[in-house]
Amino acid sequence: MVSAGRHDTRNMAELQLYDKLLTLPLFQGMSKDELSHVVAHIKLGFEKFAAQETLVQAGDSCDHLTFVLNGEVEVHATADDQGYELTESLPSPMVIQPQHLFGLVQRHSRTFTAHTDCSTLQLRKEEVGKLIRQSAIFRINLLNLLSTQSQRLLHRPWQPVSPSLASRIASFLASHCLQPTGEKHFKIKMTRLAEELNDSRLDISHALNHLQKQGLLILSRGRIDVPDMEKLLLDTGGSL
Repeated sequence: MVSAGRHDTRNMAELQLYDKLLTLPLFQGMSKDELSHVVAHIKLGFEKFAAQETLVQAGDSCDHLTFVLNGEVEVHATADDQGYELTESLPSPMVIQPQHLFGLVQRHSRTFTAHTDCSTLQLRKEEVGKLIRQSAIFRINLLNLLSTQSQRLLHRPWQPVSPSLASRIASFLASHCLQPTGEKHFKIKMTRLAEELNDSRLDISHALNHLQKQGLLILSRGRIDVPDMEKLLLDTGGSL
């Protein structure tokens, strides 16, 4: 016979799990009954990562969804030719690259490392398939998430190109970020940035130094640090 104290503790743990699941974009809108069904019939994998441990490595097969329940994650991405790279920190809760679970390339394109201690929830692809078939809310949430990403990417080439070099620099930097907010750290040479923006190295240098004087970024050899990407975009008129 289960004592009242143990029963209360189990109920509290279940409520905490339900609350945590509801913070995740793919579970938002589910009722308590539906969440109970998920917990009872879907295999949920929980894992903890200490700071500096790798959650996902670029190139790894994406055979499951990883949700970061708490903590902060550092994301690292590199150009295909290794010519420049980006590091950014993202808060939880979040889901790691759900668009790579299906489609042409089912491998992760970025490396996700625990910036602080992190807790994760993992759903294997088969379990995601069950949820897609059984839960209309999960299915709609996933479609909304993937459709929003697709629409933003498809709209980007049609945005007018700004005559302002500072604005074009900001837009180029932001376009490589998963979230256009917070600190960003780029390793890129001015010559490469000039090639990407079809401008001269001298003009790029002048524009970057002007932005540094405004406190919008910090320059060092082969490196651009952006303290606040959102502010850089707003102050330069950059777009996503």
